[in-house]
Amino acid sequence: MPYIFDELEDPIWRMLSSVKRPSRYAGGEWGADGGLAEGKERSSICLAFPDVYEVGMSYLGFQILYNMASGIPGVRVERAYCPWPDAEAYMRENRMALGSLESGRPLSSFDVVGFTLQYELTSTNILTMLDLGGIPLKVSERGEKDPLVVAGGPGTFAPEPLVPFFDAFCIGDGELLLPDLLSFFPARSREDVLRCLAKTEGFYVPAFHEGGSVRRRVLMDLDGGFAPSGMIVPSSEIIHDRVGVEVFRGCTRGCRFCQAGVVSRPVRERSPERVAGIARDLLVMSGYDEVGLVSLASCDYSGIERVIDLLGPDLSAKNFRLSLPSLRMDAFSVELADRLEELGRGGLTFAPEAGTQRLRDVINKGISQKEMEETFREVFSRGWERVKLYFMMGLPTETMDDIEAIMEISLLARDIGRRLGKRPKIGVSVAGFVPKPHTPFQWDAQATVEDLAMKGGTLKRMAKKAGIGLNYHEPAQTFLEGVLARGDRRMAAVIERAWRDGARFDGWTECFDMGRWMNAFDSEGVDPKEYTGRTRGAEEAFPWEVVDVGVSRSFLWSERERALSGDLTPDCRVGSCNLCGWQKDGCPVLEEKNGQG
Repeated sequence: MPYIFDELEDPIWRMLSSVKRPSRYAGGEWGADGGLAEGKERSSICLAFPDVYEVGMSYLGFQILYNMASGIPGVRVERAYCPWPDAEAYMRENRMALGSLESGRPLSSFDVVGFTLQYELTSTNILTMLDLGGIPLKVSERGEKDPLVVAGGPGTFAPEPLVPFFDAFCIGDGELLLPDLLSFFPARSREDVLRCLAKTEGFYVPAFHEGGSVRRRVLMDLDGGFAPSGMIVPSSEIIHDRVGVEVFRGCTRGCRFCQAGVVSRPVRERSPERVAGIARDLLVMSGYDEVGLVSLASCDYSGIERVIDLLGPDLSAKNFRLSLPSLRMDAFSVELADRLEELGRGGLTFAPEAGTQRLRDVINKGISQKEMEETFREVFSRGWERVKLYFMMGLPTETMDDIEAIMEISLLARDIGRRLGKRPKIGVSVAGFVPKPHTPFQWDAQATVEDLAMKGGTLKRMAKKAGIGLNYHEPAQTFLEGVLARGDRRMAAVIERAWRDGARFDGWTECFDMGRWMNAFDSEGVDPKEYTGRTRGAEEAFPWEVVDVGVSRSFLWSERERALSGDLTPDCRVGSCNLCGWQKDGCPVLEEKNGQG
């Protein structure tokens, strides 16, 4: 049953009248039924997202898991998001426990509390939610009556900094892991459940881990796997306010900076017919008029034109729109965007990532200067006027020439647009590079805060002079992200100390305070530069190797060597197998090629 407010007596109602954006905490959305339409509750799970409502509700994986759990007989599923500091202060002052949106029941009353680890800078928010929810922060402090606290999502591929706070980590695709997790309830004790999970593929249970690495669990057949037939329709505007349909998982582009492209291999596609069917169901059910085709690189989906054809009648007759959240920088992408949008509507976003051809070759981006120029001409000749460009700074081997070239590309885009009679609006976003675990650059040092600040300042001055809009990430946030991403278990004490000192929402510039974190590092005797400030040896063991993502260490090292030589590695979907590790474990791309041969 949805939570029902008593305006005069209910403490949640009083909180809603006292905080900013009360819709974050109101609940009652269409589609949020939580399951158990019939039958007795066998187990309960609260899906917890350690950020605000509008961020968490935009995460497609969260929606999929909710829809899936609600369809498992006997399972009750509800949700919780991290309260903003004003709401947290109100809750503490009034001794309110953090409860679910669906029923208001405290997090401590569930059998399982499952966190999605999407971003390293949400670490302190996890502790906020546990503490407000009445759950002891550390595994060692929990008893038989406390929920099992588990984690899933991309953050589990480097779990060690958070080990003291989580009973178990779900490594891989949630559609396979969630049913297994819930199957052990309710008849077993906490220890029995954890022992069973430790023996189940894809679960890392630190208390009962017997050494070696935990293999990532992979759903190979997307058509045969679970797909949502419904969704929660948000009660207020969210970041990605539309229906999302996943078209494929994995990526073979081989960009060397990209962790997601490594940990999501191999490529697995959903059929166009299935994609179109899911889209129709969700559009009708939700009332949205837009569906986004979601993947790491939607334009690489082999069935994309077929999907457009299948949904064409709906797009025309019902004024539905189809969007591509990610575009390659080529003419084909622009043609697709042109088919999906009214001419000149909105803007397009591309990610050259680096300013020079040399550096793009280092990171294996594979975009030439000529291709960029052709893309810009296609964009503006077709009526588009707003273009946003994404770059990184602090990449391995980077020089100031590479940095200055970022602005040169931006001016090139503007000049091409003007020559074609347009009034181009060019926006540039630059993020500091973090050498993430399980990538070819995991051995490399990270650029210092001072270096990133200097390069960002240079770009800011150039952009102001040229009249180009520029955003770049706070260098200190990039530094902290790198420390947390590459950390070991010593980081847990630092995270807790920073949290107790008031660290909250560290991914939000208006909340971030590096001083709190430096005090925490000092208090715990941890040097953060140990994690980011040195190049690692070829044979050095990493704390994240407790997880096996399926891509071999030898392949990653060979890619690093090719990067330093400026050698490109071709996309294995169009060239030969690159022997990343999946060739021995059932790679669909390789199997398709062998079948054709």
